[in-house]
Amino acid sequence: MLYPIFQYLDQYYNLPGSGVFQYISFRAVAAFIMALLIVIYCGKPIIRFLQRKQIGEEIRDLGLEGQLQKRGTPTMGGVIILLAVLVPMLLFGRLDNIYVLLMLVSTLWLGFIGGLDDYIKVFRHNKEGLKGGFKIVGQVGLGVIVGLTMWLSEDIVVREKVTRPVETVYLNADGGREVSVTQRVVLSSEAVKTTQTTIPFLKNNELDYRSLVGGDEGWSWLFYIAVAIFVVTAVSNGANLTDGLDGLATGVSTPIAVVLGVLAYLSGHIVYADYLNIMYIPGSGELVVFAAAFVGALVGFLWYNSFPAQIFMGDTGSLSIGGIIAVFALCIRKELLLPLLCGVFLLESVSVMTQVSYFKYTKRKYGEGRRIFLMSPLHHHFQKKGQFETKIVVRFWIISLLLAAVTLVTLKIR
Repeated sequence: MLYPIFQYLDQYYNLPGSGVFQYISFRAVAAFIMALLIVIYCGKPIIRFLQRKQIGEEIRDLGLEGQLQKRGTPTMGGVIILLAVLVPMLLFGRLDNIYVLLMLVSTLWLGFIGGLDDYIKVFRHNKEGLKGGFKIVGQVGLGVIVGLTMWLSEDIVVREKVTRPVETVYLNADGGREVSVTQRVVLSSEAVKTTQTTIPFLKNNELDYRSLVGGDEGWSWLFYIAVAIFVVTAVSNGANLTDGLDGLATGVSTPIAVVLGVLAYLSGHIVYADYLNIMYIPGSGELVVFAAAFVGALVGFLWYNSFPAQIFMGDTGSLSIGGIIAVFALCIRKELLLPLLCGVFLLESVSVMTQVSYFKYTKRKYGEGRRIFLMSPLHHHFQKKGQFETKIVVRFWIISLLLAAVTLVTLKIR
């Protein structure tokens, strides 16, 4: 909203300072600061409002230490995160950018689904919340929207890497000219529609989904839509399962968001993309502003969500966080990095799936269900072992930071 205004003032009135809005770095820092301040200053009155309305978490007694003390803690705090992301983006983002629009739609879409789930739990006093089938339909719907947008939008293109001969002319010892021809990988000057994505740790690290379906373009995009559905569903559910301890999902998601912002900046900058030998994605640099607002919202939410939590994000926040991460990665063609970058989400999800599968298998075979973990998701297993909640949370944060660092290293290690 402010970008076109200051662009107009700079172009026609040469207003001092108005030109800074052209720089992504300035708008990203402004979005981060505003998101952080929105959470800190709006969080307290929102918490008081939720307390007055008795919008508190209903805690089941699972035998975990300190669990029952959390009963009645205000929930639906994800609304604060959504507010802190959307307001800075509306002010500092370029709303004519297709990637920004896609991220805004994704944020609102899963925020609505998560909010509906929290509403049923809190106001209808139904502990099950929104039925799992409806959640899946909503996640699948978002995956279809993202996949179709990536397919049909003319603004979503990439510039691929090509190998071209480069001539180097130099003088020899006799003063004569000699020409050396070498093959160099450079960015193509032509922007194309493609279903390419990035594979970590490989030298030629682009995979075109078209190669998996026999080279047919139509089938390749349908396959891409299926991938988008899977990524959105898996990551949003993974984030939802991780949200079980004070500050856990928020702290784990912060380094993920930072890394995605860095990758967006590099992919959207033609010089760095060429230097790092990665795909150049025109327009994706604008996602840095979104990532900055997202990081500001997460860091600010820790102000109230760190142990002991004054507010829980609920599904309004956790589903939105997972969806934002998934769609962001799809936009910058880095979805295959998510199993590494979102390793904590993956571990939490796998712990639940293996626990449930093994329990059902042993119940059929032995007549009595057996468990692999003391309790799932994984963070509750460590609670059952007697570890303090804060120690578990901080250790998961450290693991997330380590995975984020390794993900960045994949840019050079191939």
